[in-house]
Amino acid sequence: MYQAPSSENHDPCGNVSPLVSKSSLTRALGLASAMILLAACSEPAPDTVHEAMTDAAPDYLYDTEIRWTSNGIPHVKADDWGSLGYGFAYATANDAICTIARDVLMVNGELSANFGRDGGNYESDVFHRAVLDDAMIERFRQGQSEQTIDFSAGYVAGYNRYLSENASNLPPACAGADWVRQLTERDVDKLTVGVGIRYGLGLFQREMANAAPPGTEVAVVATDFDQLTGIGSNAVALGGEVTENGSGILLGNPHYPWQGSSRFHMIHTTIPGELDVMGVSLYTTSRVSIGFNHDVAWTHTVSTGMRSTLYALELDPEDPTRYRYGDEYRDMEEITIDVPVDGGTETHTVYSTHYGPVVVSAQLPWTESMAFAIRDVNLYNDKSAATYDALNKAESIDDVEAALSMQGVSWVNTIAADRHGTAFYADISVVPNVDAELFERCRVPAKGVPSRLVILNGADPSCEWYASDQSEVPGAMPADNMPRLRRDDYVHNANDSYWLSTPREPLEGYSPIIGSERSMVSLRTRAGLTFIEEALQQKQAAGEKMGPQDLQDMLFSHRHYGAEQHLDDVLALCESAEQPVTLDDSEVDVTPACEALAAWDRREDIDSRGAHVWREFWRDVSGTDNLFSVPFDVADPVNTPRDLALDRTEVRQAVLESLAHAQTFWQDQGVALDAELGTLQYEPRNDENIPIPGGDGGAGMWSVITSRFNPEAGAYTPILHGNSYMQVVSWDADGRVNPTGILSYSQSEDPRSPHFADQTRLYSQSMWLDLPFHEADILADPELRTLRLQE
Repeated sequence: MYQAPSSENHDPCGNVSPLVSKSSLTRALGLASAMILLAACSEPAPDTVHEAMTDAAPDYLYDTEIRWTSNGIPHVKADDWGSLGYGFAYATANDAICTIARDVLMVNGELSANFGRDGGNYESDVFHRAVLDDAMIERFRQGQSEQTIDFSAGYVAGYNRYLSENASNLPPACAGADWVRQLTERDVDKLTVGVGIRYGLGLFQREMANAAPPGTEVAVVATDFDQLTGIGSNAVALGGEVTENGSGILLGNPHYPWQGSSRFHMIHTTIPGELDVMGVSLYTTSRVSIGFNHDVAWTHTVSTGMRSTLYALELDPEDPTRYRYGDEYRDMEEITIDVPVDGGTETHTVYSTHYGPVVVSAQLPWTESMAFAIRDVNLYNDKSAATYDALNKAESIDDVEAALSMQGVSWVNTIAADRHGTAFYADISVVPNVDAELFERCRVPAKGVPSRLVILNGADPSCEWYASDQSEVPGAMPADNMPRLRRDDYVHNANDSYWLSTPREPLEGYSPIIGSERSMVSLRTRAGLTFIEEALQQKQAAGEKMGPQDLQDMLFSHRHYGAEQHLDDVLALCESAEQPVTLDDSEVDVTPACEALAAWDRREDIDSRGAHVWREFWRDVSGTDNLFSVPFDVADPVNTPRDLALDRTEVRQAVLESLAHAQTFWQDQGVALDAELGTLQYEPRNDENIPIPGGDGGAGMWSVITSRFNPEAGAYTPILHGNSYMQVVSWDADGRVNPTGILSYSQSEDPRSPHFADQTRLYSQSMWLDLPFHEADILADPELRTLRLQE
């Protein structure tokens, strides 16, 4: 059975008592009785929330209080940063111990020894052992503040405390596993650096491990340039001009994986008088990364900025391990590492240049005359903790902008609102310091490599990234050169570039290394901008302004913008087309598909009927050449391209064939064309299949859920990624923050936990939680339980 967080060696109110042993406490109270008494312990009155924990004994290095409210949300309070880290780790490990433990193996290059070398484990081990070496981690640690060092030490102690108390009761995923071990501060540093390079050098692990000079036998790998497909987010910030009481409102809607270490975990952290912030961290990170405090709320979306560039190397004709740099040839560095594998150790050589490691794939070959190296701007970024500590304590958009300018936000946009009524967008992430002139002068084309990947001339020293004293990170573009926008109406981002954060004020004139301008945006971006403008117009017509419920409804209406744009054209073709349609030498009458689509509500809610027909239809037809009659128009980017070009025979035929494909696909599966989406898209949790609303962002869904059809289940299951932690944060007329949210996949990865599926069921019904941020709300929670930890 699932065991609640341990109260071993504590009295019922959470105070360590050397006179009460584990066995005597258990015999006297029983675990269940102990937890009832924990919940009944007295708490500070609401007006004393910021008072220090004055009963802490002076000889305790760590003293923290964790209070869990409904849905397993931990509220961690301490008087110092070390104790805060202690509680943070203990509370997170309670829900994610197996995932954290496995990622610790990953960043230490120990996957092959524990899980075998297949499935990318060996390449991951090579990558992490070569990149996160002792010198790198020591350099990172030297850049950390005393506050961060204290927090990290506390985090390690808190994690190890949890593991010691629960070693015999770990979740099924790691129960009895010898690879679940005590944590070190070096592990925490490696985890932090690893997250920072995730979307730069981290995308080339196989290519780095595969690099070897010509004539060496290596595996043939193809670089997947679409690794980020589907991973993204939506965000809206409303300014005081359009809101009911003149304060800001924020919607945060990251689309992140439903499994693994990129899952979010809800948490509330407090140091009385210094910090009071709530939101989410990733399972393997240690700060609130998306959230709110009393004055500001913020969220992130993955930005279009490049985190790395490749350099094309011109090799010495006499030696392919030497590369030209100006008028000289330089030797590549051969780095030999030992990789633990099942049964021993294997030696592997990685090749590196002054730019960074050499990478090899089918599209990036190492020949006698050419090779490619990669440079990652976040590799030496040690500003993450300081940046998020400042962001967590921000009191205004001015403070948010100042925090971001510390350059510890590695690869995301930030969208924020404050109680003063300012809406803010910024891509103050970390990109190479490359301007448009260098970009164009030094860029090198490569066959089979998409244009969005930047390859520069590595033989020309003038093609090095610019150095700037104004940058906090070596090689990075100074924060002052990055795009940002303040508005009193709205800003929005759905993973397109900064350019169209609002059509009312496009941002232009920035380096192409950050993103594109005056170019077509996604259907999802167009959906969000359309929904916002529609809502504003409707409110204005009614003499009203926007409230938090409007943003909640905007997301959980689950409207299919793509269908709103194109379904009428398809239905018109259904009316006029001759039947049957020829598909793969068979004749198909598509009338049933047309009827199902005509009756569909053009949403992807769990009770929507026919949505699955459109999903398979659009996946098939969307790649058709010249599909639209009205092309993209830079003067009308939200409404173009549009209108299916049904006057073109080839487009008309493609639409009909795709209808036939969708119809026969589902008929072959034995699935009714008017089936409810919730019977076909669900998340399995223990013996329960929970219906999940949402759909493909690429097809025009703003409420995003990404899943693949599973032939064995005959359904879209399990969920891969999409709507994850969603928050709508506003302020009332008195300036009191009013937070709501939901974590779609729930807090815990442990199938025995009561918080393994509780929020997932709520999300299934498109429900929101009133988040218990204020002290009175925490105290009033019917499931409140408290644990005092001291060491």
